[in-house]
Amino acid sequence: MRARVPRLRELRAADRPVLELLTFSTLFPNRAQPRHGLFVEGRLRELRTRHPVAASVIAPVPWFPFRHPRFGKYARFAQVPSGENRDGVSIRHPRYVLPPKVGMHIAPRAMALGAASAVRQTVEHASYTPVLDAHYFYPDGVAAAHLARRFGLPLVITARGSDVNLLPEFPAVRRRMLAAGQQAAALVAVSEALARRMVDIGLPADKIHVLQNGVDLDTFRVMDRDAARASLGLSGPVILSVGNLLELKGHHLTIEALKQHPGATLIIAGEGPESARLARLASELNVASRVRFVGSVAHAELVQYYNCADLTVLASSREGMANVLLETLACGTPAVVTPVGGNPEVISHPDAGVVVHERSADALAAGVARVLAAPPPRAATRQQAERFAWGAVTGKLYALLEGIASSSSAGTGRHSNDSNSIDGKI
Repeated sequence: MRARVPRLRELRAADRPVLELLTFSTLFPNRAQPRHGLFVEGRLRELRTRHPVAASVIAPVPWFPFRHPRFGKYARFAQVPSGENRDGVSIRHPRYVLPPKVGMHIAPRAMALGAASAVRQTVEHASYTPVLDAHYFYPDGVAAAHLARRFGLPLVITARGSDVNLLPEFPAVRRRMLAAGQQAAALVAVSEALARRMVDIGLPADKIHVLQNGVDLDTFRVMDRDAARASLGLSGPVILSVGNLLELKGHHLTIEALKQHPGATLIIAGEGPESARLARLASELNVASRVRFVGSVAHAELVQYYNCADLTVLASSREGMANVLLETLACGTPAVVTPVGGNPEVISHPDAGVVVHERSADALAAGVARVLAAPPPRAATRQQAERFAWGAVTGKLYALLEGIASSSSAGTGRHSNDSNSIDGKI
């Protein structure tokens, strides 16, 4: 069972210093988007479970006036409540204006202006100066830098992947990211590869800390494979591909690789704009009868899919640190992955699977063949996931955050830096 998260009054009653943390990110689950940013919520939950942390969350949402389903994802923005409580954490969803076409360039300023009131209220009710814990470097991290300056808060920014791998190609975005990085007390990379990329674009190496993602080893566990397959009506070799249905996730390459493995079944778990194109591709390659599109799958059900599969394929063109890999290993199922981002850091031993030499259908098909021909023992694969147990990850994270809080120039008192405007340095 998942460990119970202690409440703030219990932490204070234990006579231990409490680290106050204000998490700031557009990537956080909400009532209308329950699977949005689960990795950010997961890290915060696991940190609170193991350490004396008082947490609150500000998760800004673009303003949109219409709730009708015909407006698609924009309608979901309108359906997000202004505030909610998840597992004892107060979460606010301030709105900010994000005009089309020019939105990328004004998003940090707009996000900071929209969230300023919520940040002020949070800080005023805090016993100590909170550490501002921002996730995703742009626009979220840059907006958080505006707010940290305005309210005198120490700032930590966690880079997640495409925010550092892709967005710095825009010169104006890169300049703002570098300024925010200089301001921050610390920068977190979720993989060694991402840390190297951060240095390459000019972020200060002495501020970068590699804190890889963790995995819930209680939720993701080894189950009886035959029983899992029987419950889903599966037989023969089973290949699993998990992730949003986007080109960068490479599901199309996995479908093409399936052509070279007659008799195998491919399960694709996820939803997104590539759905129709992927279905057409499966039909064109005459493998549609062996491809199952199961849509978005809750964690409790995803465990069953990991357990029924012989292997999981992750064919991404870029990654930070893929939780999918940690989850599949924890279920005793090896992976075949492309050589990008943090993938080789996770699949670093034959018991974990295979890193192919290139991102192509032929290379993936060859990797699948290697695993099917000589599958590692499931217990050995599970051991590869144990390197990423949350206990070690959160211990390093807490030490970093607590050190920043202790050395903050604001000390342990309330901050007093509250200007009436957000300056234009970033």
